[in-house]
Amino acid sequence: MTFRDLLVAYDRALGTQSANSRFTEGNWGPLLAARLPVSSLAAGSIAALAAAIDRLTVEARPKKTPWSLAPERITASFSGDRMMRIGGAPVEGFAELSGFFPCADGWIRTHANYPHHRAALTSALDLDPGIGAVPFAARVATMTGREVEERCWSGSAIAVRVRSEAEWASEQGAASDMDPLVRIVHRTDRAGMVRAARSSTPPTGGPPLRGVRVLDFTRVIAGPIATRALALLGATVLRVDSPHLREIGWQHGENGQGKRTTLLDLDTAEDVATVRGLLSRADVVVTGYRPGALQALGIALDDGVSPGIIHASVSAWGSSDAAQPGPNRSRTLWHDRRGFDSIVQAATGIARIEGTSDKPGALPAQALDHASGYLLAAAVVDGLAAKAAGAAGLDVSVSLARTAAWLLSADGRVADPVAAQLPTAATTALHGDIRTARPALADYADYPSPSRPFGEDPPTFG
Repeated sequence: MTFRDLLVAYDRALGTQSANSRFTEGNWGPLLAARLPVSSLAAGSIAALAAAIDRLTVEARPKKTPWSLAPERITASFSGDRMMRIGGAPVEGFAELSGFFPCADGWIRTHANYPHHRAALTSALDLDPGIGAVPFAARVATMTGREVEERCWSGSAIAVRVRSEAEWASEQGAASDMDPLVRIVHRTDRAGMVRAARSSTPPTGGPPLRGVRVLDFTRVIAGPIATRALALLGATVLRVDSPHLREIGWQHGENGQGKRTTLLDLDTAEDVATVRGLLSRADVVVTGYRPGALQALGIALDDGVSPGIIHASVSAWGSSDAAQPGPNRSRTLWHDRRGFDSIVQAATGIARIEGTSDKPGALPAQALDHASGYLLAAAVVDGLAAKAAGAAGLDVSVSLARTAAWLLSADGRVADPVAAQLPTAATTALHGDIRTARPALADYADYPSPSRPFGEDPPTFG
């Protein structure tokens, strides 16, 4: 299966047509090498974004040359955590209590990169908050995978039992398989003429999204990848974080490029009012909350504050209505559970496929996050094109589990892949003492700006 198969799946979901978009391809060799066709997933998600740009700009400035799907650039971007250097030193992508741990009947995978996630994990398992990896592993080894999983989810911690592909298919896979690669819901609300004109008419000779205002409520990787791509294309992106949840420094340095960054406390009426004001001026809002979480904070996108806005969302497991009624619908959907790329890989069977008989493994990059982010960015660009044609508001969404379902169903598995390799430093850019991967779209040399100091911008679009 090639990247064009993913492009077909994207087109089918969005009702688009990529036939007029042309691409040049390179040799992947050991780049993103794995048993599963990760390179097809990566290239296809970038091709989807490029094709969406072509559709948006076809009248303003038709593209005369093919887009370059450069394996080195795509690999570097998808492996941004491993390519990053701060003061010449690599960064540590996972914390001490994040990873695979053997349990009484198999393996679990945990995620505890943030202090509050670590605290929830140790609390759920009745462990000392300062416990090290060795005694933590000893405790987990006495428990079954299901016990760890259920205790963690009840305690808002993040851990899953490592499943086989068949186990996932029988438990939850039907819900993911039946969801489109990108979900789109057409709303009836429309923007006023001024905002519609500003957000829907790409400038001639300039960045395709210049003038588009994006409000970014995402964290970690997938959502920030989507909004970073929109910033690359010229959008003004304002990322909003809670003052009580600091971002991991290197992660912000990697995924915050090209954006403004501010702090707002949505537990206060004053800051909620500020958010509502920002929404009234935004063309796009991107969220990474679990389904329903934004409404729980008192912010609804259908209350007349932001008519015609494009709401783009990413989640780990999909929405509550992902599976259609019928005999194959899962009895308990996971839409309200927390999850990250590594967790989804472990739950869906990917970790078993990429591992050995002795231990589960992982994809050569957090490809579910990155591909989902680029697919979401492509859907936003296509949404802007739809608004230019007179469409009303749109809700578009992706989930890591659905992206994983595509990867698991794709042809092209390799029994004994070569060892995955990273590209050279030529695929990175140096800003002061921070080295980061260049954009996956090789037609762009770098992002509009390095990451700004976290949370230090005022809550405006500038």
